[in-house]
Amino acid sequence: MNSASKQKTSPSSIVFFDGVCGFCNHTVNFLMARDTGRRLQFAPLQGTTATDRLPSKIRTDLNTLVFLRGENVYVRSAAVVRILNTIGGVWTIAAGLLWLIPLPLRDLGYRICARLRYRLFGKLEACRLPTAEERGLILD
Repeated sequence: MNSASKQKTSPSSIVFFDGVCGFCNHTVNFLMARDTGRRLQFAPLQGTTATDRLPSKIRTDLNTLVFLRGENVYVRSAAVVRILNTIGGVWTIAAGLLWLIPLPLRDLGYRICARLRYRLFGKLEACRLPTAEERGLILD
């Protein structure tokens, strides 16, 4: 069974991101490069996958990263911790260290980054398009 077939039959873990945010696109590139087990799929919050899979209150908040694993939805720093844990390796240690920080403090740091992201990384004209290698990982 090839990895594309395996991915379609296994429960998916989807990272939802703001498709026009430069920082979010850098984050997706970072995660794809480190997720050698191809455990994650990615979808813009502005896409049909988000419309189909997320409550409107969550998908319309473009200031948050959303992680859907099975039926569980995680946002902000809780999403980051679970995503890092999912990709494994040394990132599991990073996730554990982040988990030690109380949620209100983690989310405060997350909100500060979210507020500054367009200023620091810019805003793109359109959502990210996948390369040929990424087509199975990026959902609409």
